[in-house]
Amino acid sequence: MPELFAYTDGACSGNPGPGGWGVLLRAMDGDKVVKERELSGGEAETTNNRMELLAAITALETLERPSKITVVTDSAYVKNGVTGWIHGWKKNGWKTSNKKPVKNVELWQRLDEAQRRHDVTWKWVKGHAGHPENERADELARAGMAPFKPGKTKA
Repeated sequence: MPELFAYTDGACSGNPGPGGWGVLLRAMDGDKVVKERELSGGEAETTNNRMELLAAITALETLERPSKITVVTDSAYVKNGVTGWIHGWKKNGWKTSNKKPVKNVELWQRLDEAQRRHDVTWKWVKGHAGHPENERADELARAGMAPFKPGKTKA
């Protein structure tokens, strides 16, 4: 049975500003790529953290059936949030430890729901450090952002 990986990234020009997200989905049999799919999108006015979350959400929501998957992100915000902070937030009614509303709560709730269907392993990698799949996810995120950057006309 192939092993599934999702390499995710978000990008933003200004924070907030135009942003994009990218996902490289890969099914692997040992060192051999069995299947690959690339996804990207963006928004005119957003933040880097929102794009990082949307990349992870899209990766998980795209899977048609419950799957065992490793999600690889260069966002400590996403990895720490989904593997640690989210448990306290849910217990506190989606409030932080200092009783403030969780930022991007609707995306965190969507990510929580999306990962519930799957057996997810979360892995962090250093961004812009030559990791080929992370670099590809970054290219996809930038491509998703491109139509929303100033000076670009939509076709």
